Amino acid sequence: MTGLVLTAQLTNPSDPTTEDSVIVPIGGNTWRIKPGKTGGNIKTEGITDWTDKSVSFVTYVRINKTGILNIQIFANTPDGSAEIMIENALQQKTVSIRSGEKKYYDTGEWEIRDTGYIAFKISGISKTALHFSNIDHFKISGVSASHTSFVKNNEGNFFYWGRRGPSVHLNYPFDDTIPSEWFYNEITVPKGQDVVGSYFMAAGFAEGYFGIQVNSNKERRILFSVWSSFKTNDPKQIPADEKIQMIRKGKDVYTGEFGNEGSGGQSYLRYNWKSEVTYGFLLRGAPDGFNHTIYSAWFFDPATHKWILIASFRRPKTNTYLKKLHSFLENFEPETGNVSRKVIFKNQWICDINGNWTELYRSKFTGDNTARVGYRMDYGGGSEGNAFFLRNCGFFNEFTPHNTLFERIRSNRHPDIQFEKLP
Repeated sequence: MTGLVLTAQLTNPSDPTTEDSVIVPIGGNTWRIKPGKTGGNIKTEGITDWTDKSVSFVTYVRINKTGILNIQIFANTPDGSAEIMIENALQQKTVSIRSGEKKYYDTGEWEIRDTGYIAFKISGISKTALHFSNIDHFKISGVSASHTSFVKNNEGNFFYWGRRGPSVHLNYPFDDTIPSEWFYNEITVPKGQDVVGSYFMAAGFAEGYFGIQVNSNKERRILFSVWSSFKTNDPKQIPADEKIQMIRKGKDVYTGEFGNEGSGGQSYLRYNWKSEVTYGFLLRGAPDGFNHTIYSAWFFDPATHKWILIASFRRPKTNTYLKKLHSFLENFEPETGNVSRKVIFKNQWICDINGNWTELYRSKFTGDNTARVGYRMDYGGGSEGNAFFLRNCGFFNEFTPHNTLFERIRSNRHPDIQFEKLP
């Protein structure tokens, strides 16, 4: 950072957006820098309730063309006046904010020397009353303004999805004529990548998903869920003949229903899995002959060298073996959407109804809607030796094009699993 400090000037509050300017909403592109929830918050309308000088904020914008930008902030202070600072890696500028209706404050010119994500930090310097400032949005103009990526608006609740960050997937293609009864995969989370809010999903299939989560600083889970064939976000609306039925479960495993992102049956085991340790995931899916399919999930505990049953679910009105096998990485905690994470997937295999194993050494990379519309571009995937990987969040600059195909080195050795001895 240089020592350049400039003071911003008040501009016309009705200054319209021009062809070479864009509005960057605080609500979908900004994070609070300090644990806790007091002294300043980020809401749909932007930064509010900012009273604590130790609380600062950071807004991320991806710049895809170098040049000079002019940045204004739309802000006020509810009481008195305040002085705040806006800075990036090269410049820092002070802004004097007044009380009254929100107005545009001009921060002057900003030199953009390289493309990629730029972090604009907002800090409090001084105030004459309780609050520093309420800030609604940045307005960015100049030759580079139209070449930017960020969460544009809150249509479809995109402030929430944008702050969660892009979810990314690896799809494992195989011959659809194979009656795939079993799917095996392995996960390793590298050191420091086990960020709160992460779901490292190993064994996804057309009707559900199975993996591990970081639910808090004190709790981690092994999660296995199956969607109902009845399409709803409210499990209470599912008719009795389409509800997911729990057949059996492992020791200390919770089972119940879930909603909001489809609905169905859910199970999880609280388990303190660790980074840098490789865990095995085994999934079974087979018809029962009565227009139901039974899905079962086992987790391999390397500490005891034993398989742990998570649960078995019966899905009515379904008659299929395992299809659309995939893995994914997602963040379900918006407050950690600015922190990068990575996961390694190894040794993917399917086994058919006759006991024949097939190695899945190819994958196809895809992203969710947040990635596809270009609101977040901090996502990636690929192959590393005998493994695939996914990474997301944290505002790193490189990204992987959608539908990229990968191939890993084959192991040519299927897992040694005695199915008849599984719990």
